[in-house]
Amino acid sequence: MSPSLVLAALWGVAANVIALLPSRDYHWRAAYVLIALGIPILGYVTWQNGPWVGLIVLVAGMSVLRWPVIYLGRWVRARAGR
Repeated sequence: MSPSLVLAALWGVAANVIALLPSRDYHWRAAYVLIALGIPILGYVTWQNGPWVGLIVLVAGMSVLRWPVIYLGRWVRARAGR
């Protein structure tokens, strides 16, 4: 397994452990940190393993951080509707 996929797997494990912990702000601060760490890891995975594997890792990350993606979609739809 390539080092980039190991990092992506560790990111996924860390995201799931963070989700198990209690949080007062509904994990939004942790989500920002995970996004900031996940984007370079996604680029590294795509660079090392190709675009199809990068797309699979992107979809996996979006399934873990689904609420930021949902809010981004709502924001984009609201901006496009004006």
